[in-house]
Amino acid sequence: MESFFQEFLSMIAVKDYLVLFLVIALGMAAGNITIKGFSFDVSAVIFVAIFLGWALNACGVPFSMPPIVENIGLILFIYTIGIQSGPSFFEAFRREGKRLISLTIIIIALAAIATLCVEYIMGIDPVISVGLLNGALTSTPGLAAAIEAASAVDGYNAADASIGYGIAYPFGVIGVVIFIKIAHKMFRINLSKEEENYRQTITSSVIPLVGQNFIVSNANIYGKTLGQLRVRFMTKANVSRVLRSDGTLVVPSPDVVLYEGDVIRAVGTPDAMERVEMLIGSTTSIEIPKSGQIEVRWYLITNKAIVGKSIIELNMMETYRATVVRIRRSGVDITPHPSTRLRYGDKVLVSSSRGNVKGVSDLMGDSMKQLTSTSFLPISLGIILGVVVGMISIPLGSMDFSLGLTGGVLLTSLLLSYKGKTGPIIWAIPSLSNSLLRQLGLLMFLTPVGLRAGSNIVQVFQMYGIELFIIGAFITLIPMVIATAIGYYVMKINFFTLMGAITGGMTSTPGLSSAESLTENGAPQVAYATVYPFALVVIIIMSQLIVLLPSFL
Repeated sequence: MESFFQEFLSMIAVKDYLVLFLVIALGMAAGNITIKGFSFDVSAVIFVAIFLGWALNACGVPFSMPPIVENIGLILFIYTIGIQSGPSFFEAFRREGKRLISLTIIIIALAAIATLCVEYIMGIDPVISVGLLNGALTSTPGLAAAIEAASAVDGYNAADASIGYGIAYPFGVIGVVIFIKIAHKMFRINLSKEEENYRQTITSSVIPLVGQNFIVSNANIYGKTLGQLRVRFMTKANVSRVLRSDGTLVVPSPDVVLYEGDVIRAVGTPDAMERVEMLIGSTTSIEIPKSGQIEVRWYLITNKAIVGKSIIELNMMETYRATVVRIRRSGVDITPHPSTRLRYGDKVLVSSSRGNVKGVSDLMGDSMKQLTSTSFLPISLGIILGVVVGMISIPLGSMDFSLGLTGGVLLTSLLLSYKGKTGPIIWAIPSLSNSLLRQLGLLMFLTPVGLRAGSNIVQVFQMYGIELFIIGAFITLIPMVIATAIGYYVMKINFFTLMGAITGGMTSTPGLSSAESLTENGAPQVAYATVYPFALVVIIIMSQLIVLLPSFL
C-alpha cells in the first residue's frame, strides 16, 4: 500500500498543474462537508495542500510549484477584495462607523500584542507567530502579506507562516462561532431588550422613502405650474405622476399646470410628504393607474458615458420628459437630488412618457448582459498600477519601506474602486465576476503555500508541539472578550451591532452567520460590512510590521 501511494505521488508530481487542480478538487470537496451547520468551505484547500506537501516530502518525492502560480493567485485575490471593499471602506470614515472602526483597531491591536507576548516569552519564531496571528483572525490576506514580507528578510522561512496559520485557523473559525453564541450569557445581556433598543434607534435614524397621492385642493396654487411651485425645492420630494380630474395621465414636467381636483403622486421622506400636503392639498385614496401615457419603471445604469454624471447634467426632463423618482444603490433606496452622481450598477426609477421609454433606456444603458460581463482591460490596468505602487520605496530612517505586492495592489484597488471611473474606464467588477476571480485567486494562492508548508510541518510540531494550537486559541479569544467588554460597557454599542463588529474585526464570515442567528434585524450585517474592509487593511499592515519588527530592534 505504501509503495502504491509513493508511486501515485511520483506520478502526479510530474505535472505541477495536475497537483494544483488535485489539491483544489480535494480541498473543495472537503470544504463542502458540513457538520452541525459548520464547514471550512474554501479554506479546506490549505489543509489538503499541507497534507499533500507533507506526503510528498515523507515519500521522498521532490516537488515545487512554480512561484508564478502563487503570485498570480495573490494578485487576483487582493485586487478583487479591494475593488469590492473600496466604497464601504472610505464611507466608513464619514459615518458613525468611526466607533466601530475604533473597536476594530482595539481587536487587532490586542491580537497583535498577545502574539508578540507569546513570541517573546516562549521564543517562537516571528514568522510562525505571525502565521498564528492570521490563523487566529482567519485572515488569508494577512497571511499573504506576512509571507511576502518574510520572503524579503534573510534567515526567515516564509513557508513557516502558513504552518502557524494552518494550526491556529481551525479554532479561529470555530472559536468565533462559539463565542458569538455564548457572549450574551457571559456578559448577562438581555437579547430582547437589545432588540427593542436597536429597533428604536434604527427607527429614529433611518428615514424610509414613501409614496403618497395628494389631491390638488390648495386654492393658492390653482393654475400654477410645477416649475413655478418649485415642488422639489420646497418639499424635498419628487413628483412621479399627475392625474387630471378627467382621468388623463400626464408626465410631471415643470410646465405642467395644476388644477383643482388633479391628483399627484409624490415620493420622499415622511417629512417631505407633510410639506407636500401643506403645499398641494390633502392626501387621497384615489389611485393613479400605472398604465396609459406614463411609464414608471426601473433602469440599470450600464452606459459608461453617464457614470459619474449628476442627474441635472443628463437634462432628462428637456430631452425625454422624464423624472428620476428614486435610486437604489447596493440594496438601499436613496432620494435623488439634482446633484446626485450616478454609479455603475445603480437602479434608477424613472417616470416618463411611454413614447420616451426607449430613449431613457438607451441613455441609462439598461443592459443586464453588460452588467454581468467582465472586461479584463481595467482589471489589467489596475493590477499594473498596483504593482508599480507596491514597488515605490519610501525612506524610513536607515531603511527603505515599500508597500510590496500585497499592499500596493490593495491600496490601488481601494482607491480605484472608490473613484469608480477614469475617463472611459469603469473600475468596478460585476459581483459574480468579482466573486469568481477572487475565489480562483485564493485557490491558486493557498495551494502552493500549503504545499510548501507541508514539507516541514513535522519539524515545527517536533519543535513546538501542541502549544502552538493553545497559543492560537489564546490569540483568538482574548481580543474578543476584551473588545466585547469595552464595546458594550464603555462605548455603549448595541449588542447585535457589537457582534457584527467583532466578527468583522476577526474577518470571520462563519461568525457573522452565528450573529445573524441571534436576531432578525440587520445590525450584525451592517456592522460587519462597515469594519471588514478596514480590518483587512489593518491586519495586512500589522502582519508586515510583526515580521519586520526584529529588523528594527
